[in-house]
Amino acid sequence: MQTRIEVGILGATGMVGQHFIKFLQGHPWFELKWLGASDRSAGKKYRDAMTWHLAGTTPEDVGELVVEDCKPGNAPRLLFSAMDASVATEIEQAFAQAGHVIVSNSRNHRMDRDVPLLVPEINPEHLKLVPGQQRARGWKGQIVTNPNCSTITLTMSLAPLKPFGVRNVIVTTLQAVSGAGYPGVASMDIVGNVVPFIGGEEEKMQQETQKILGEFRGDHIEPLPARVSAHCNRVPVVDGHTVTVSVELAAKPASAELHHAFDHFTAVPQERALPSAPPRPVIYMHEGNRPQPRKDAERERGMACFVGRLRPCPVLDYKFVALAHNTIRGAAGAAVLNAELMHSEGMLD
Repeated sequence: MQTRIEVGILGATGMVGQHFIKFLQGHPWFELKWLGASDRSAGKKYRDAMTWHLAGTTPEDVGELVVEDCKPGNAPRLLFSAMDASVATEIEQAFAQAGHVIVSNSRNHRMDRDVPLLVPEINPEHLKLVPGQQRARGWKGQIVTNPNCSTITLTMSLAPLKPFGVRNVIVTTLQAVSGAGYPGVASMDIVGNVVPFIGGEEEKMQQETQKILGEFRGDHIEPLPARVSAHCNRVPVVDGHTVTVSVELAAKPASAELHHAFDHFTAVPQERALPSAPPRPVIYMHEGNRPQPRKDAERERGMACFVGRLRPCPVLDYKFVALAHNTIRGAAGAAVLNAELMHSEGMLD
């Protein structure tokens, strides 16, 4: 693209907002020109409105931008939302009503009947919900969401197996502390410990998985007819959500067929060479002790899902381990890839 599309970030001062800023640096299609945050930050230069929590320092060009209030006005048409769930509903809807395209990491609209819950490698056809969303709500703009950070790890690992008929899934998560934002979990609670509860996480994984792997039916998504049971845990890892999965498959394939499915899985983002799409969205690792967050989460710019330890399950059919970077593939990078898919579909013209 000779002319990049101007974009903005809602909730730019938080951890996910900072990941958006970092991920968008040097993007060939999108140029970050606008930052929105709370009243406390509005009117300040970005560098003065927040504390940078990521590696390195605040990008110089971004640090000089003046933070705006999160109200429709002079913001670019395309906005990435890292808004806190407590305020995201009203703010995102106001911008959509005013004609903006909101690509949201917030949970508030994920399960709305007319809002795509998008993973471009899995369900690009779910973007067909958008025209109905605009008709029903009278919006000039639109809202598209990406999943919960643990859900995206699970669904990307299940996507290559969907042709075999996913019937039942039991998943246990080992979720990094960065998924709780900043300051996140108190150090006295997480160091040398496992916290076996993350509020609302299990319900989100169960419901979102069925929607993402479901089928577009004209004006709604028919959920995947599979039962999903999730156990969610916070562990003392900085970045990278690990999930252990047991799955029952209708077709009863041999393990060699599953290895072939993982190794050859590709989709629309790879076919269109979208800038943030990894060449291989799912990478199977044959080492007996991989994947591991510290060794694998940041590979492929944090945008791939790593799978390993495929073996028979004595209760269901097969079990395996999967890993993805929770704040990149599970948050900022996921939303940017969603916007790239939308642009390739002509939805940002």
